[in-house]
Amino acid sequence: MKSHFQFSNKQRNGIFLLSIVIIAIQCIYAFVDFSDDFSNVSNDKIEDFRNELDSLRLIELENNEPKIYPFNPNYITDYKGYTLGMTNEEIDRLHQFRESNQWVNSAKQFQQVTKVSDSLLDVISPYFKFPEWVTNPKPQSNNYNSFFSNSGKPKTFDQKIDLNKATASQLQKVYGVGEKLSERIIKYRTKYGGFIADVELTEVYGLMPEVVERIKEDFTVKTPRVIQTFNINTATRDELVLIKYIDYEIANNIIEERILREGFNSFEELTKIEDFPVKKLEIIKLYLRL
Repeated sequence: MKSHFQFSNKQRNGIFLLSIVIIAIQCIYAFVDFSDDFSNVSNDKIEDFRNELDSLRLIELENNEPKIYPFNPNYITDYKGYTLGMTNEEIDRLHQFRESNQWVNSAKQFQQVTKVSDSLLDVISPYFKFPEWVTNPKPQSNNYNSFFSNSGKPKTFDQKIDLNKATASQLQKVYGVGEKLSERIIKYRTKYGGFIADVELTEVYGLMPEVVERIKEDFTVKTPRVIQTFNINTATRDELVLIKYIDYEIANNIIEERILREGFNSFEELTKIEDFPVKKLEIIKLYLRL
C-alpha cells in the first residue's frame, strides 16, 4: 500500500492542479445559474414559432375553404348542394320541383320548396343570381304587345322578324330578354354564322323555356344558314361525329343499332340508343335526314 501514496513532485503538482480544476467547476456549477436565461430565450423563440405556425395554418385553412360564386339556384346539382351544406332531402325537393317544369324565382321561394333552415338560407342566399327578366321585369304592356299583333291574333310567319337579322334592341322588346340575353343571342348567331331553326334558341345560355316561346311569337328563322345533312341510314362514323353532341362512342352505338334494326324508320328510334343525348335530339335532327 505504501507505493500508492508515494508521489513525485510532478505527480503531486498534477494532483493539486486537478483538484483546483474540479473545485472551480463545482463552484461555478453551484453559484452560477444558466437555466433562467436559457429557458427564457428558448421559451420566447418557441412561442414565436408556435404563433407563426398557427397563423400559417389559419391562412392555409382559409385558402382551402370552398369559394362560392354567384349561381342560379334552379340548377343546383347533388354535388353543389352538398358543398353548400344542404341535405339529400332538401336537394331532392328542389329537383322534384324542377321536374314539374317550375322555377324558383326568389330566396323565399327557394326555402319554401327545399325547406332549408333560416341559418343556411342566410349564408347561401346572397350568392343567388336569378335571370334579369326575374330581377328586373318589364311592364306587362310590353309583354302583351310582343306576343300578339295589333289584331290580337298570333303573328303569322310573314309578320315575324327574321331571327338571323334581328337587332339587340328588337330582341329586348320581348318580355324576359334584357341587354345581356340579347347580346348572347347575337353572339351565338355570329359564332355559328346564323341560326338553322328556332329550336337553336334553346342552346343560348340563360334563356328559359318560357322566354324562348315568347321570342318565337315575334321572331323566326327565315334565312337559315346552309349546313350539310347526313342520311342517318347511310352515314359513316366519321360523318356522324361531325354532328354536334355526337362523339365516336355514340356514333358506333348508332351504327350498331342501325344494323340491328336494318335501318331507322324515325328519328325517335335514336332515343333507344345507349348514351344517346336524348335532350339534344331536336338539335341533332337538324343535321340528319331519313
